[in-house]
Amino acid sequence: MAELLELWWGGLDGGSGLTRRDRAGCHYHAFLPDPLTGRTFQFEGRVAADVADAERRLTSLDRAALTLGNTETLARLLLRAESVASSRIEGLEVAPRRLLRADVAREEGASIADVTALEVLGNVDAMAFAVASVEEGSPITKELILETHRRLLGETSQAQHAGRIRTVQNWIGGSSYNPCSASFVPPPPDRVEGYLDDLCAFCNDDALPAVAQAAIAHAQFETIHPFVDGNGRVGRALIQMILRRRGLVRRTLPPVSLVLATYSVDYIAALRQTHVAVAPTSREAMDGINAWVALFAAACTRAVDDAATFEKAIETIKKGWLKRLGSVRSHSAARALLDVLTGVPIVTVKSAVKLTGRSTPAVNDAIARLVDARILHQPNARAWNRTFEAREIIDAFVGLERKLASPAGDTVASPPARRVPAR
Repeated sequence: MAELLELWWGGLDGGSGLTRRDRAGCHYHAFLPDPLTGRTFQFEGRVAADVADAERRLTSLDRAALTLGNTETLARLLLRAESVASSRIEGLEVAPRRLLRADVAREEGASIADVTALEVLGNVDAMAFAVASVEEGSPITKELILETHRRLLGETSQAQHAGRIRTVQNWIGGSSYNPCSASFVPPPPDRVEGYLDDLCAFCNDDALPAVAQAAIAHAQFETIHPFVDGNGRVGRALIQMILRRRGLVRRTLPPVSLVLATYSVDYIAALRQTHVAVAPTSREAMDGINAWVALFAAACTRAVDDAATFEKAIETIKKGWLKRLGSVRSHSAARALLDVLTGVPIVTVKSAVKLTGRSTPAVNDAIARLVDARILHQPNARAWNRTFEAREIIDAFVGLERKLASPAGDTVASPPARRVPAR
């Protein structure tokens, strides 16, 4: 049975420059959730139907990706969208163009002063590693979760905590100096590893529908809060790992975090409904799980719908490019670059050579041709380290984020529920 564990927080001595409130000691309660393995879950009829609908839509998105000329392109774009949204939930705001430029600079080996962009790029790297490391039926291990966390924080100011289970008590809300007024306190550090072992065992069990399993595993991960920082982003990467392990998605990455970011108030409220110190078979516990799973299933369905719309927008842009470009050989550098741009809409000559596998002279000629066709634009006139942007793809990327930020899926009819990039 889940329980609240009463603990004592020792106060700080005077003279530290803190207020009495921040220096105070107190009794506080840490939440100990029920383990997941062996636990029985019962879903209401309508929740079970929502889960089944979400699973059908996810597999349909994956099947549709088979018809694309370049499924890697769609996967890369959706991965970046998912990572940006997951970071945004944590308060890391960065516009798509700014992130893409930082990514190009990093690939070129240039120093990057944009700390926020670097943190979001770390989330892109961590998400990419997580999904690439899991195949259908393969195990999700504690080591895999720790490595995902290491890649997330390895290049940030929190690098000393990267890939390490916390050894201190953390909490959510209240003071930065003590948990006395916290809104939620996860389990104490000596309990975390055992909970992670249990969570991994649950992730590798196929007894529940995949969408319900991903929802419950994510909620448990956020409840455990096993790291000093980065819990939300790793917890959302875990969602994608489970969906991939269960075979629902193999070629695409549904931007579930974009939807959860839009419904952030409901997201947090639904997670909190699972934090009840009662027997797991009680009505209160069951109601909390059902409310959370229903919200999660709806987020998956919405993510599929908007990913499909995004895919069509990208295909329309590409067809327009081919029309403007005119006759182009299928194996030419221009065609190879065209295929690359939908997934990497900002390039340099050096990065384009690497991405296309063509020679520098061939790539220079291809870039010149695409600039003439108004497919690529050069944002600066300098002769060295030139960058070129496929603005239509960047605009489509911004449009996806704006669309998903609207509760109704249309920013004209329903204003964004969170901060979004300008058009």
